[in-house]
Amino acid sequence: MTGTVLNCGYVPLVDCAPLIIAKELGFAAEEGLDLNLVAQPSWSALRDMLALGHLDVAQMLSPMPIAMSLGMGGLSADIDTLMVLSVNGTVFGASDTLTAALGDVTFGDASALLQALADLNHGRLRIGVPFPYSMHRLLLDYWTEAQPDLAVETVTVPPPRMADAVAAGQVDAFWVGEPWGTASMLRGVGRILMTGRDVWEFAPEKVLAARHTWIADNPDEVRHLMRAIYQSARWLDAKKNKPLAIEILGRSEHLNLSHEVIDPAVTGFITPHQNAPPHQIDRFLVFHEHAAHFPWRSQASWIAARLGADAEGIARAKRCFRTDLYRQNLGPIGADLPGASEKVEGSMRYDTAVASSRGHMILAPDAFFDGKTFDSSSKSD
Repeated sequence: MTGTVLNCGYVPLVDCAPLIIAKELGFAAEEGLDLNLVAQPSWSALRDMLALGHLDVAQMLSPMPIAMSLGMGGLSADIDTLMVLSVNGTVFGASDTLTAALGDVTFGDASALLQALADLNHGRLRIGVPFPYSMHRLLLDYWTEAQPDLAVETVTVPPPRMADAVAAGQVDAFWVGEPWGTASMLRGVGRILMTGRDVWEFAPEKVLAARHTWIADNPDEVRHLMRAIYQSARWLDAKKNKPLAIEILGRSEHLNLSHEVIDPAVTGFITPHQNAPPHQIDRFLVFHEHAAHFPWRSQASWIAARLGADAEGIARAKRCFRTDLYRQNLGPIGADLPGASEKVEGSMRYDTAVASSRGHMILAPDAFFDGKTFDSSSKSD
């Protein structure tokens, strides 16, 4: 029996895994859905396809629904985040020329790397990011603000073309989601210097998003899709399932990449450069553990504030993150629900037990590299 067809857009990155696994392993079918995955060449193309109604739902960079709902950049629309698809999973790297000039900088030391870049007196540093309204861009801006004398020019480059941009000298450095940092490293055109979690330890990277009106008109489809993705994400974070996940993701109809390129993101073993030993990065890419897919409204507030929104815009951003639907649709199937929908971002240095519906929730460290915190309750009415 054919299920309800949902057209779902995605960009070929490792962190689209919850969508692919939901389809390939039958989690969507079990919910009565035929999940039609539609690959997009860029984030701008995906944005327009969703806004114009050619897609029902989409994987999106976490700031995109907020930016679109606030009328920032290109085609605007009322877009809501149903749940977070992935946390972390990005890397910062640079061309071989730039890394040679930097000298010996400890991998993953965000403060030391920033100081080294500032000391170079390089002039304007061209850094590739996949989209202006991306967590990559927000983290890059947050990080480099600590060195106001460091001149940075961001260059928008679709993720699959990042290695080409480095090789062609179009960018000096890059901030991109895996596997495209590893792809640059394996081609010998760039080196990975740190991961995104070295700037913010638990940053919402991709989200599952849809038009506000579509969500209101299709409550059953929304419920079933969220439940399928929840089960898929839980499957992905089980260590025993990672080899099969890598195999499924690498197929030609999905990422069409070798296991060698996909493996680092899934396993958390990131190799900085050729002939270097890999670094094991705890929580490099998280799909389910530590309430990874809960759409915290405090994270929406941080994103909106970084985008320059006023108090009204921040309040609107919080409403984009649909904690109400998360609780309504996932609570009945046993999801552990946090007692609050907001928290002080950056305040946790260690694994922390918090109040939850089932009493088993432990949140992971979420510190910012500079030790600052963000209290969303003071940012809007």
